[in-house]
Amino acid sequence: MEVLRPPLINIDGRIYRRNITKDEHYEEEEEDFSYMGPPESEDVAEDESCDTTCIEQTDKGYRCAIDVPSVLYKYIIGKKGETRRRLESDTKTSIGIPKQGVEGQIVITGSHKAAVSSAVTRVEVLVESFRKKQPFTHFLSFPLNDAKVQEGFLTFKEEVLKQCSQDHGVDGSIFQNPAKLHLTIGTLALLNDVEVRKACEHLQECQNFIRDITEGKPLPLAVKGIEYMNDDPAMVDVLYAKVNVKDGSDRLQVIADRLVEHFVSAGLMVREWDRVKLHGTVMNTLFRKDSTVEDTGGTGRQVMSEREAFDARNVLKKFGAYHFGDFELNAVLLSQRYSTDCTGYYSSAGSINLS
Repeated sequence: MEVLRPPLINIDGRIYRRNITKDEHYEEEEEDFSYMGPPESEDVAEDESCDTTCIEQTDKGYRCAIDVPSVLYKYIIGKKGETRRRLESDTKTSIGIPKQGVEGQIVITGSHKAAVSSAVTRVEVLVESFRKKQPFTHFLSFPLNDAKVQEGFLTFKEEVLKQCSQDHGVDGSIFQNPAKLHLTIGTLALLNDVEVRKACEHLQECQNFIRDITEGKPLPLAVKGIEYMNDDPAMVDVLYAKVNVKDGSDRLQVIADRLVEHFVSAGLMVREWDRVKLHGTVMNTLFRKDSTVEDTGGTGRQVMSEREAFDARNVLKKFGAYHFGDFELNAVLLSQRYSTDCTGYYSSAGSINLS
């Protein structure tokens, strides 16, 4: 079995390597962090500390409780508990972790405040390192699934298949589900209900500045024209509809950029671009083998090299100015990945209105 070796992880000057096999199936204590650094001094460095305001003094010493989603417990435990034992030994603390699947707090206790502080820092570094590796669970979206736009999209699909199906890679499997037409603003990895609620609260905080931009009215949009995402129109993976405010203003772009700015500042989103690339996917080669993939900037479940591109030259020539429809946008949604609500759109964990 081939072993993949991702980059080493530096945790407070100590080097760990995470060994993962291709056929890995996670269990509670299956993660392997092989210690690769020199032994550390018996004394915990005073400057190796977290924000000490979170550490409480107790009758038996000191205590700190950290909120950690249960999906990340295994990275603190390690294979057969090795990572936790190593952390406890190095810092002379005790690390209490809830049972796998039970949401709660990791509780670190010790006789000395500096020792607890050191252990907290190391746990937080591990958590942040592996949080970044979690697949996204939600995304902020502008829904484009207005009835008129859906009707225009279905006509587009019918005409493209009628006129361009002889072109390489063009077939019905690569078209978007009309009920899930949307613009992606940004993606989030929300790992438990607490984080989902936090994201919903932050979305509500955005309502005032959005209404200032829209003057408390829905935003009239035109879904017209198509563009592609790479340099060669004969080898296209994503074809998307252009969406613009009907008065020619950049208000939709401003709202999207402000939303990302807010969520990045809150630590709930990672900034990928200087400006949000607003695109409503209508054709995507990821759909060819997996119709559930969301076009949200990732590669979905398929390896990029497995994608079969399509020749979009005729589609662009014949439908470059295609008018999918006009509608009034009145919502920003916190959409849940791999979900469907009663309308056929993604289930919503939270929303705000533009009016």
